[in-house]
Amino acid sequence: AQTMPPASTDISLVVECSRQRLTLLQAGRPIASWPVSTSRFGLGSRAGSNCTPLGKHRIAEKIGEDAPLGTIFRSRQDTGQLAEIHRDQTDVEEDLVLTRILWLEGLEPGRNQGPGVDSKQRYIYIHGTNEEGLIGQPASHGCVRMRNEDVAELFSRVPVGTPVTILP
Repeated sequence: AQTMPPASTDISLVVECSRQRLTLLQAGRPIASWPVSTSRFGLGSRAGSNCTPLGKHRIAEKIGEDAPLGTIFRSRQDTGQLAEIHRDQTDVEEDLVLTRILWLEGLEPGRNQGPGVDSKQRYIYIHGTNEEGLIGQPASHGCVRMRNEDVAELFSRVPVGTPVTILP
């Protein structure tokens, strides 16, 4: 995992839960955008809620640099296994973390940082999914899911430390 703070950059990310979209900005201007899937349990920061937290975050760690698309991660470790990717409306029991992990850290004490609401301790990630057919609608357990090709592209374009704002 990479944890070095990056050189100053004008790259940032915005997740719009209402639109189920993640946008990559450079100097405040959109340069790329992808459909995502935020929590089917709604928005919120409470530990154990399975909700997607709002507010200012940053990418604290990047995991999975050269893993093949569809690689299954458990506890942020590459299992060496590849998942079956569902491109239809299949909703499988297990919420798999695939391909890449951008681990988010909340920056707002009491909102998404600190006891009971801490995004990093809640393991809130931007990651690939085996339920690609559900991308574009709320379906996750709190994380921001992306199609595997999309998260691999995003991973290659953002350094550790990139600001991420999650909007309702």
